[in-house]
Amino acid sequence: MEHFIVSARKYRPQTFKDVVGQQAITNTLLNAIENNHLAQALLFTGPRGVGKTSCARILAKTINQDGNEDPDEDFAFNIFELDAASNNSVDDIRSLIDQVRIPPQVGKYKVYIIDEVHMLSQAAFNAFLKTLEEPPKHAIFILATTEKHKIIPTILSRCQIFDFKRITVTDAKNHLIEVAKQEGITADEDALQIIAQKADGAMRDALSIFDRVVSFSGKNLTRQAVTENLNVLDYETYFKTTDLILQNNIPQLLIEFNEILSLGFDGHHFIAGLASHFRDLLVCKNPATVTLLEVGEQTKAKYLTQSQNASHQFLVQGITLANDCDLKYKTSRNQRLLVELCLMQLASILLPDGEKKNDKPYIIPPSYFKEKGITAVKISSEVKEKALEQKKEVIQEQHIVQESNVDTPTAPASTNQEVITATNTEVKKLETIAKKVNILQRERKTSGLSLSSIKRKKEHQENKEEKVIDPTNLPKEGFTEEKMQEGWAEYGKMQDKKGERIIGSMFAMNIPTLNGMEICLELPNQSMKVDLEAAQSGLLQYLYKKLNNYSITLKITVNEEASKKYAFTPQDKYEKLREKNPLIDKLRSDFDLDI
Repeated sequence: MEHFIVSARKYRPQTFKDVVGQQAITNTLLNAIENNHLAQALLFTGPRGVGKTSCARILAKTINQDGNEDPDEDFAFNIFELDAASNNSVDDIRSLIDQVRIPPQVGKYKVYIIDEVHMLSQAAFNAFLKTLEEPPKHAIFILATTEKHKIIPTILSRCQIFDFKRITVTDAKNHLIEVAKQEGITADEDALQIIAQKADGAMRDALSIFDRVVSFSGKNLTRQAVTENLNVLDYETYFKTTDLILQNNIPQLLIEFNEILSLGFDGHHFIAGLASHFRDLLVCKNPATVTLLEVGEQTKAKYLTQSQNASHQFLVQGITLANDCDLKYKTSRNQRLLVELCLMQLASILLPDGEKKNDKPYIIPPSYFKEKGITAVKISSEVKEKALEQKKEVIQEQHIVQESNVDTPTAPASTNQEVITATNTEVKKLETIAKKVNILQRERKTSGLSLSSIKRKKEHQENKEEKVIDPTNLPKEGFTEEKMQEGWAEYGKMQDKKGERIIGSMFAMNIPTLNGMEICLELPNQSMKVDLEAAQSGLLQYLYKKLNNYSITLKITVNEEASKKYAFTPQDKYEKLREKNPLIDKLRSDFDLDI
C-alpha cells in the first residue's frame, strides 16, 4: 500500500497567492517585504485552520530568497519551529535565547516560529520579554496563537499583530472545487457547499472532511453521499418540513419529525436548523438580501420558490417560535414534546379564522351564537343609511301626528295630489310608518301604574315605618354566668372573623364576671377600655338576643396591676426563663446574646 498524504498537507499553501481568504494579511506582508518594512516580532492570531502557520513558513522562506537560489529551496536550516504547548518552561526559553545569538549560515534571517504561544508560563513570558523587544538583526520572531487574550499585555505591545479571519463558505467551496479537479473527482456543487459549511471557517477541517467523504463515496461526490456520511440534515428535509407546515398537515409533520429522530438526529439540532431555514426564506423575500444566502445556485432557486409561498408575517412568527423552542430545549424535561408542540404551533399559524384562536375579548362568546344556529350577517353601509333614513321618517311622522292630535294615523287624504300618484311601494312604506307611530303613541298613553306596583309601594312604606317598642314589655329571662361567658366568647369570635383582630383578642383574653344583671370586666389599661366601649353597643345588642334579657348592663374598670398578666417585657421573659433554668445565664454569656 502506497503512502497516502492527506489533502491538508498535500495542498498546504506554498506562496502567499495560495493562501485562501486572507488577502488583506498576505498583501500587507508582501508589501512589508518589498519595502523593507518588516517588523522583527509578529503575532498571528485567529481561529484554527485559517493559515497562521502556513503564512509564517511562507514568510520565513520569502525573506531569505534573493533570486539566485533554487525555487524549491525551503531554507529549513533557517526556520525554527517551537511548540509552546510542550516547551513552555523558563529553561526552554533560555535555550531559545542562546540559539538566537548565532547568525544564519545560509540566507539573511533566522525565523523562530513559536506555535500556541499562549501556553507559555508566566515566568517564560517574562524571560522572553527582553529578547523579543531587542532581538539581533538576523532574528525574526513569529508568534502564533488561537487565544490572544491569554497573552500578557507586555508581549502584545512588543509585537505587530495580524488578526486572521474565518474563511467564508464561498472561498472554502471554491478551493475544494480546485482540489477536486486536481484529484480527478467529480463533485456536486451542493456537496462541496455542505462540506464548507460543516468546516465552520477552517480550511484544514474542510480538506479533512473532503478526504473522509471521498473515501466513502469514491470518485463521484454527491450531495446525498455527503449528508449520509456527515450525518447532517440537508436542505431537502427542511424544504419538506416547511411544505407540511404551510399545508397545516400536523399528523404528517409529527411523522416526519419521528423519522428524523429515528435516523439519530438530535431534536435541538433540527429545531435550530429549522429556524435558520426560515431565516434563509426571509432573506429571499427581498432581492437586496438574497446575497446573504450562502448556498449553491440550484438550492437558491428552491429557496426562492418556497419563499413565494410563505408570507413575511408567517416567517417572522415562525422564527420567533423556533428560536423560543431552541432557548428552552436544554431546560425542558420532555424535549421531544417541546419540539412537537413548536411544530404544531407553526402549523397552526395559517389556520382559517374560524379555527384560529382570536385574542379579542367578547362579552358574549361567538360559540353561543353557533350553538343557537345564528349566523353573522354583515350590514353594508347602504343598508345602514336606509335604516337611519327610516328612523328619521318615523320621528317626523310622530311629530306630525302629535301636532294634528290624531289618535290613530290613517292614510293621507285622497285630495293630496302626491299621495294619489304614489306607487304601491310608497303606500306600503307609509302604512308601516303609521303602524310604528301608533305603537309609540299607545306606549306613551299607557299608564306607568298597576295594582301590583301600588301594592309593592305600600308594603315598602310599611316596612320603612319605625316600630315603637314599649320598654315595659321587654323580656327579662334569667341566665347563668356560664351562658353569659359563652355568648361573650362567641361575639369575640364573630369580630375576629370580620377582621377585627384586636377586638377579638380582647374578648378572648378578658373573661367577665356576673353581678346580678351587671356584667363586670376588669381591664389592665385605659386604651383597652376605650376600644371596648366603642364596641359596647353591638355587644349588648348581641347579648340581649342571646340571653333573651334586655336589662343587662356592662361595667368596665381599669386595674393597672393586671397589666403584668398580659404584657411582658423582654427582661421579664428572661427573668421567668432564668427562674426555671439557671443555665440560661451561661448560654447567654457563651454566645454573647442580647436580651
